[in-house]
Amino acid sequence: MNTRLLNEPASVAVVTGSSSGIGRTIALRFAKAGYHVVLHGRKPSDQLNAVEKELCNARPGGSDCRVEKIFADFSEPTDWQQFVDQAWQKFGPVDCWVNNAGGDVLTNQWADRSIEEKLNYLWKTDVTSSLMLSRHAGQRMILDRKTPAGRQNNRFEPTTSATGAIVNIGWDQAEQGMEGDSGELFATTKGAIMAMTKSLAQSLAPQVRVNCVAPGWIQTAWGQTASDQWQRRAQQESLMDRWGLPEDVAAAVLFLCQAEANFISGQVLPVNGGFRFGFK
Repeated sequence: MNTRLLNEPASVAVVTGSSSGIGRTIALRFAKAGYHVVLHGRKPSDQLNAVEKELCNARPGGSDCRVEKIFADFSEPTDWQQFVDQAWQKFGPVDCWVNNAGGDVLTNQWADRSIEEKLNYLWKTDVTSSLMLSRHAGQRMILDRKTPAGRQNNRFEPTTSATGAIVNIGWDQAEQGMEGDSGELFATTKGAIMAMTKSLAQSLAPQVRVNCVAPGWIQTAWGQTASDQWQRRAQQESLMDRWGLPEDVAAAVLFLCQAEANFISGQVLPVNGGFRFGFK
């Protein structure tokens, strides 16, 4: 096993799409657990700066705050290898890589676009980014394990145990489907991410574990302003009779990155309070 457990202060996590919502909460959860965190945003923003300050305040004891930021717009052509290299340059070997970045087609300027435009946008921001970043980050994690440079200061030792973890973000209803344009869009894109997770886990084993968290109805910005109909549906489709919270997703992501989950790979974990089938 690693000489360094994944929840020790020297651990490093990269969270894409971390300026708001679930990504922000995941980054905050890692900071509270003592991780050094690399944040990602489409471009520099006051919002991401605020997240950086929040992470430092959340760090145990308020000391040794190490938070860095990298920027890239995944809806545009991206040098994926360069992006991963930048992340490694911040703190050295990365322990956990979280592919949370994704397109918002439910609000703002995208809400009234055609389904073809929305699909093209989601495919680039969600699917392509998750696959390419996983491939490059996974290879870097394997390289860290194999080369003396990656084991400097006794950080790693050769073993058959995983030394890195990648977590993707899916959707709990992708498998059974949901009616409407949004259901078709997210089943297509998030279903692809859930499927690729299983193949990536095969490709990167045993050094790197790859899993996927599949949130259900999570009360992000859209959920806070959703109509009464959607409020009722979100509550009644969960066996827990409530909306999920970004904190529920973040807790699952953190667990999958830690040493306690070292025998879990290639799995899709629904975070939905238990799905109640047959609700109308």
